[in-house]
Amino acid sequence: MEKVVLQAEKRNVVGKQVKALRREGKLPGVIYGRHVEPIAISLEAHSTGLAMTKLTSSSLVTINLDGKDYPALVRDRQRDYIKGVLTHVDFLAVDLNEKIRTMVGLHYVGVSPAVKDYNGVLVHNLEQLEVECLPTDLPERIDIDISVLKQIGDGIRVRDVDTALTDKVVVLNDPDEMVAVVTLTKEETDAAVAVPGAEPAAPELSVERGKKDEEGEEKK
Repeated sequence: MEKVVLQAEKRNVVGKQVKALRREGKLPGVIYGRHVEPIAISLEAHSTGLAMTKLTSSSLVTINLDGKDYPALVRDRQRDYIKGVLTHVDFLAVDLNEKIRTMVGLHYVGVSPAVKDYNGVLVHNLEQLEVECLPTDLPERIDIDISVLKQIGDGIRVRDVDTALTDKVVVLNDPDEMVAVVTLTKEETDAAVAVPGAEPAAPELSVERGKKDEEGEEKK
């Protein structure tokens, strides 16, 4: 992803007076960090809003404030859901030479044969992984290829994801923790239990129907 630079200026307006700032097309925010005292800032609302649509919680951005650059991560976004606009943004300033620990979102890609051909249900056990690395090595997201899930019961563990990342990124989750697994539908599970001698199916978890999702992904 190309470098994202957001222009900001120091903000003296606080409290209820911030509403007037927003009416002027400004977006209030704050920069804070281990080596940075909290700084109240304002940004141009429209351009910042557009830039935010491309950023994840692990995207590195640069805040230019009074001629000084602050490498930062987006830590919190407050939004007016009725108007569909941002109302406040928190930025965590980071040291590019100092490793950080943060969460990175998972992005499921591909088509699982177990879901497509055997009507399995894809269970997402994790939506994020905790990683440690330098800010410049931080992935914006981690792709999980579910095409390796060929049979009912096949799963992807953290250790399987770890091998797909560079040696500059360390995953801190338990290597044996399950990321995703394909199970039977509830109807098939009940039928299997009803058949004498049938092996018990995996316990039902919070699931989404993988086949339906994959068909939706293919249409996009």
